[in-house]
Amino acid sequence: MQNWNTVITLYQEPRAYRRARAVLRPLGNAEPTAYHNVLVMCVENTDDFLRDFSAMCEAEPGILNDISRAVPLDEVFDFSTPEDFESQARAVALAWAPRLLGSSFHVRLNRRGLKGDLISPDEERFLDEALLSALEAAEAPGRITFKDPDFVIDIETVGRRAGMALWSRDDLKKHDFLKVD
Repeated sequence: MQNWNTVITLYQEPRAYRRARAVLRPLGNAEPTAYHNVLVMCVENTDDFLRDFSAMCEAEPGILNDISRAVPLDEVFDFSTPEDFESQARAVALAWAPRLLGSSFHVRLNRRGLKGDLISPDEERFLDEALLSALEAAEAPGRITFKDPDFVIDIETVGRRAGMALWSRDDLKKHDFLKVD
């Protein structure tokens, strides 16, 4: 699937793949990837997906025995080089800076593929620093924290496609299947 905007990761259980695809079918077509236990989907509206998947999990908690994470992403882009990734990810992150004014946050990159090309801690630090500079320039400094931050910027890559979402503390508490950290 070329135009995904949602990443689903599964537990190692042998039948999880088939069961997860059946559960997700009402929300869209979950397609396999080249990466073990990773599915992708293209959903029409990420807010609707969050609401509907959350309701499904509430009605049938066993769903989360197969599905480890379900992450809809607001901004998605293809990239060809690490520099291209950094440029596009930085632009998306900086567009969210007004929501981060005076807040605590951190960036989390869940990378599939590109071992050695993208180094998760380095990319996270790069974006953290870009945002801290932007917030300082706006005279509303933010701070990096990993303990109960106000926001987390989640980046998911599958090969040379990346998706990003900005999650608030409330989002993360409400939707435990996001499991950003």
